[in-house]
Amino acid sequence: MKNLNNQEWKELTAQDTNALIIDVRTDDEVSEGVIPNAIHYDIFKPQEFMNAMNDMDPNKNYYVYCRAGSRSSQACQVMESLGLKNTFNLTGGYSNWDGETTMLG
Repeated sequence: MKNLNNQEWKELTAQDTNALIIDVRTDDEVSEGVIPNAIHYDIFKPQEFMNAMNDMDPNKNYYVYCRAGSRSSQACQVMESLGLKNTFNLTGGYSNWDGETTMLG
């Protein structure tokens, strides 16, 4: 796992054609908005989260965020244990995000 600040996250996701952005917040948190192109998998629903991560391509680059950076760090560790080695954690999470946002769905 590599920790990224907002600027590093923006630069890497803008140029990474192999990127998947994963939001691990709760449904209520996601209703406030998401980083564009994010896929939502709530880490507080462990079976659903694990099932989704087991189906992920190990060759992709995973950019993971939560509200403040703690759950996404945990998610990256879980993902790495499942063989998803290219994980990036947004330090400060969505609450500290200063880039574009959108609504999911």
